[in-house]
Amino acid sequence: MQTGEAAIPRTLGSALRADDGQDLAEYAILIGLIALVVIGAVTLFGTQLVAAYNNITGQLPFVGGS
Repeated sequence: MQTGEAAIPRTLGSALRADDGQDLAEYAILIGLIALVVIGAVTLFGTQLVAAYNNITGQLPFVGGS
């Protein structure tokens, strides 16, 4: 347990300048932006991707009822 000046809690100004959670916030923003890009890409190219996938799987010899 500390005594004296070291035991005094930080002032509001120094608490606002603390960067303890800054990395976590940056990662959260980065993940959010990546998710938006992925959602946008799937929205734009979704039907084309499904058509290409179906074309490829339709040509495989081991896929289907035979």
